[in-house]
Amino acid sequence: MHTPFTLAISRRSCLRWLAAPALGALALSTQANTADAWQALKAPDSIVLFRHALAPGGGDPAGFVASDCSNQRNLSEEGRQQAKRLGDTLRHNGVNVTAVWHSAWCRTRDTAHLAFANRGAPAMRVEPAFNSFFSDRDSESAQTAAARQLLLDWRGPGTLVVITHQVNITALTGIVPQSGEGVVVQRGGGKLAIVGRLFES
Repeated sequence: MHTPFTLAISRRSCLRWLAAPALGALALSTQANTADAWQALKAPDSIVLFRHALAPGGGDPAGFVASDCSNQRNLSEEGRQQAKRLGDTLRHNGVNVTAVWHSAWCRTRDTAHLAFANRGAPAMRVEPAFNSFFSDRDSESAQTAAARQLLLDWRGPGTLVVITHQVNITALTGIVPQSGEGVVVQRGGGKLAIVGRLFES
C-alpha cells in the first residue's frame, strides 16, 4: 500500500518525487512489460542502485584522497536533504532495507548515513567494487565485473541499497542517472534486468 504516496503508471520508466509537506513522495511509472518496481523492492532479495545525492561539480581534484572529505566533492545542503528524503520515502513505502553498500567516497557515505543511520539501522559497509572509476577508466571493466558479481550473489533477506556513482551505474545498466536517482534491478539467468527507475524532478 503506497498511501500517502501516489502511484502513476505510464509507458516510460521513471519515479518522480512529488511535493509533500515534510517528505518527497514518489510516483512510479514502469517500463513496458515490467513488474511494479515498488513490488519488486519488497521481494526478499531485491536490489536498488542509487547515485549519491546532489554534490555540485564533476569529478574530483587531482590527487584527492577518498577518505579525506576536505579535498573532494561533497553533498550540498540540498543534497543532504535529498538523502534524508530518499530514506524516508523507501521506509514509508514499506521497503525493508537490510543492507546498504556504498563507495569509499564521502558523498556516497554521507548519502547512506543521512538516509539510513538510526532509521532502522541496516547493516552498512564500504564496498570498493562500487568506487568511482571516473578518473581511472582502465579499471572500469574489472571493477564492473566485480560489482555485477556481488549483485548477482546477493540473497537478502530484505532489500539491498547500493549508493555509488554515475559511471558505475551506467556501466552496469546503461542508464545515466541523475543525482539521487535509483535504478531497481532483478537477477535472472545470471544477468541483471532493469525493473524501474526512481528519480527527483
